[in-house]
Amino acid sequence: MPALLEVRNLTVEFPARTVNANGAAPRLLVAVRDLSFSLAPGEVLGLVGESGSGKSVTSLAIMRLLPSQAQVSGEILLSDGMSRDLLQLPDEQMRALRGSRMAMIFQEPMTALNPVMRVGEQIAEAVLAHQKCSKQEVWNLSVIALREVGISEPERRARDYPHQLSGGMRQRVMIAMAIVNRPQLLIADEPTTALDVTIQAQILELLASLRARFGLTMLFISHDLAVISQVADRVAVTYAGNLVELGSKAEIFQLPAHPYTCGLLHAIPTLRTDRSRPLQTIEGAVPPLHALPPGCPFEPRCESRIADCGAALPPLVQISPGHWARCPVINAVSP
Repeated sequence: MPALLEVRNLTVEFPARTVNANGAAPRLLVAVRDLSFSLAPGEVLGLVGESGSGKSVTSLAIMRLLPSQAQVSGEILLSDGMSRDLLQLPDEQMRALRGSRMAMIFQEPMTALNPVMRVGEQIAEAVLAHQKCSKQEVWNLSVIALREVGISEPERRARDYPHQLSGGMRQRVMIAMAIVNRPQLLIADEPTTALDVTIQAQILELLASLRARFGLTMLFISHDLAVISQVADRVAVTYAGNLVELGSKAEIFQLPAHPYTCGLLHAIPTLRTDRSRPLQTIEGAVPPLHALPPGCPFEPRCESRIADCGAALPPLVQISPGHWARCPVINAVSP
């Protein structure tokens, strides 16, 4: 089955000025480097990594919502009856796709929602951008969308302002805005951040229900491996803007190959974790964009590194069908 979304060699750079002995000099900071993955219709791909790994920048690049100074190269192919490179589309055609064929749930609903507009009106705006309807029809679609995401008394709640709703309800409003036009592709950028465990479970259950009901294809972005393990079919692990491992959920969680993936999994506490000992951590920190090493970005923190790791960025290697990793010492890494 052909992919609905295919990202090929995506690179995102931002101009900056750095100060050295000769004064300030312009340079490009690489936020995402040579990133490739695909999404089959109806599939959920989990994009996981620490803060600063390029997850949100990737999602904004797909939606063409990056600031104008961003320099984006590569291909982002959307195949919804016809194949087109989103990076080459005129702005008008991209606006027609954004919100109709592809939609996004943003990280923080309180900042994504307009505080001085009723939530029903905000959903109605999404409808009017892509459909020709009467005022009453648009309002009815907004109320239906709120009902579909599990908000009780949707007719009354549609007249509320964002500050009158709880965090979980605001997130449901964001989901309603995203699905009201029945998109094929849904990008969920940290949709459970800042929610308590109970509400988080409800939002995940809601997304699973909507996926089954509407046949959604989903790119689910999170730093939480526990959440990814519940929702994803395949998992892409990123580090400092690089894809370091890609495979099925079972392969990533049971047979991890890259040292970074192994370190993330070993840092998760379980019921068998000895509470008398400190949790296992990955020493060091993600390198800043202005100080990325020339080779593997994880090399300074990797206990398995060899000389080749610091020389150049390693290529992605297929270690089993559909399971890829970017590591020259992969055979020496025990899952």
